[in-house]
Amino acid sequence: MSQSTLRKAVVLVSGGMDSAVTIALAREQGYQVHALSVAYGQRHNSELAASDRVSRMLGAVEHKTVGIDLRSIGGSALTADIDVPLDTLDSGDIPVTYVPARNTIMLSIALGWAEVLGSSDIWCGVNAVDYSGYPDCRPAFIETFETLANVATKAGVEGAGIRIHAPLMRMSKADIAREGQRLGVDFSATVSCYQADGDGQACGHCDACRLRAQGFREAGLADPTRYA
Repeated sequence: MSQSTLRKAVVLVSGGMDSAVTIALAREQGYQVHALSVAYGQRHNSELAASDRVSRMLGAVEHKTVGIDLRSIGGSALTADIDVPLDTLDSGDIPVTYVPARNTIMLSIALGWAEVLGSSDIWCGVNAVDYSGYPDCRPAFIETFETLANVATKAGVEGAGIRIHAPLMRMSKADIAREGQRLGVDFSATVSCYQADGDGQACGHCDACRLRAQGFREAGLADPTRYA
């Protein structure tokens, strides 16, 4: 089937392993992927470079990056001059790496682009199993946003409806690593670290690095991450 005859989907891409697997799953299920990243003022640009690299490698028909300045409101170790916690144990609290309203904003931008493209499908790589306690990675958030999307848009009211796909929601990092291997995802091209350097090399000590390394270890797969 040619790309022109496939259903269109907007897929949010962060440059990390979860969003890479999400693109691959969308392609496997017969979607023409329009990849979307958001430059929101995050600490480094290497994840945006990884987003473009991964999108092209996995067959997206285009990759768009939209800019929005969340550093202007701060409130997170990823958007303000706050240290990223290293080698810490999960306290059960929402961590300082949570970015206020980030997923709501990203999905809203994806929703707008989906309407313009005539797409009813938005895909994202949020996960509620091996995650950092972020409230906007839970099933309740995705379900509620989908309801909002179908109330707040012309496409939702007059069209076939908007669907938010979160295929990794109930998967562990090990499950995601195994799924990526099945789909042929080159995880060495991805960047997950909260404070990766300019070349995309990971610190190995932040929460994102530790969850990623644990996932490969539990999956019995070699960790292809490039560490500084």
